[in-house]
Amino acid sequence: MHPAIPIALVFVGCCSNVVFLELLVSEHPGAGNIITFMQFLFIAVEGFIFTSNFGTKRSAIPMKVYGFMVTFFFVVQVLNNYCFIFNIPMTLHIIFRAGSLIASLVLGTVILKKKYPVSKYVSVSMITVGIIACTLASATQDNGSDDQPTSLFHFIVGVGMLVLSLFMTARMGIYQETVYRQYGKHPKESLFYNHALPLPGFLLISSDIYNHAIAFNQSAPMGIAALGLTVPKMWIFLAGNVVTQYICIRSVFILTTECSALTVTLVVTLRKFISLILSIIYFNNPFTLLHCFGAACVFIGTLMFTEVIKLPVKALDKKSE
Repeated sequence: MHPAIPIALVFVGCCSNVVFLELLVSEHPGAGNIITFMQFLFIAVEGFIFTSNFGTKRSAIPMKVYGFMVTFFFVVQVLNNYCFIFNIPMTLHIIFRAGSLIASLVLGTVILKKKYPVSKYVSVSMITVGIIACTLASATQDNGSDDQPTSLFHFIVGVGMLVLSLFMTARMGIYQETVYRQYGKHPKESLFYNHALPLPGFLLISSDIYNHAIAFNQSAPMGIAALGLTVPKMWIFLAGNVVTQYICIRSVFILTTECSALTVTLVVTLRKFISLILSIIYFNNPFTLLHCFGAACVFIGTLMFTEVIKLPVKALDKKSE
């Protein structure tokens, strides 16, 4: 496959996925669990058919190894879902997720005892400053609530969830790195088991999923001309989110087999930037000068970390020698 095809699909799938997600959470901020459940179910069914051959193919990585990985993956998804209930705007959510390099560097230093060049710490410092700036900008906005202290408290809790999710994701990445080193890389298999094994965990939040399914049924009807059907619009948005999420994940997987890690990082970073722009323009989300400064620091810092921007990195590293 020509690399241009998966690159195009990453932008189309991932960016449209963010649009569908915001359409859902703008009307139902607590709908994250039903969204995640449907995404997991869809990918698990697809993987059961095409990856595990209806359960007949034995996994290359032992099930007990997947246990730790799946637990982290499930908790991270739930944390990301609940943060929307705590006054976290989509723009801040996107910027926080783009700052995963911070947690990776910190845990890489603490757990793996890695040593990084000065340029890496400078780039991560830029990302940190950017996230702090965007957080402060979002915290000082008037959200229209009459109970401002309570709203601020909820916002702080939501930011705490994002921070915890960030570090848990980084820890999961380190664990995956050690697992792949021992058993080899099996991304299709990992994708399947990471989505199939957590499904029983959704029983813990089944009442929340059921309540939102009822709420979705009561949403305004929307016609599907091609099928001649009328379906509650929230279910159409959910179907769009699930399908585009699958396209996004699969396209990134194909991209990792067709292009270098640097190219993949650049494409994913640019995708997040475009998603941010779409969220600002399409949904008219507030974006102040402080947001603009913070977002610029995050994305420039990310490009410096991955050495897409090479000149500043080389200069810093030579001075440190």
